Amino acid sequence: MKVREIVSWHPNGLRVQAALEAAGSSARIVETIEPSPTAVRAAAQLDIEIGQVANSLLFDADGEPLLILASGAHRVDTQRVARDLGVAALHRPGPDFVREHTGQPIGGVAPLGHPEPVRTVIDTALAAWPVVWAAGGHPRYVFPTSFEELVRMTGGTALAVGAMEGV
Repeated sequence: MKVREIVSWHPNGLRVQAALEAAGSSARIVETIEPSPTAVRAAAQLDIEIGQVANSLLFDADGEPLLILASGAHRVDTQRVARDLGVAALHRPGPDFVREHTGQPIGGVAPLGHPEPVRTVIDTALAAWPVVWAAGGHPRYVFPTSFEELVRMTGGTALAVGAMEGV
């Protein structure tokens, strides 16, 4: 693994670590040696399968933020998710929308630690792994957790978000 203990914390990481602890998690954020803006790079640095990366993707769902924690092994089927959630459409917003609703930059959005709770969906594909890795509020911060803990900590909805086979 290409990670290290954090010596000089970014304020976003401190907020996320505090949120993890408040949620009853024993997870500790670590810092990757290099930024991990993609699931492929994160998996390589963590020496894990790409499917174990919980990509944090913020969407504009009819004007409201929707955080999808998706397995790095596939793309989110936005039409499927919108239909399943009863939303007209999901759109990828710009960085200002992401920062407004999460307080964190694209590439480092954590599942929690936001200024206000964000409606969250957790990809059921993440349940295949005993340990998954999520962003910690900064492009170099990550932490280990589990599918079950993500659902519990975020109050999220478990949902298959990948493209359906044979469709």
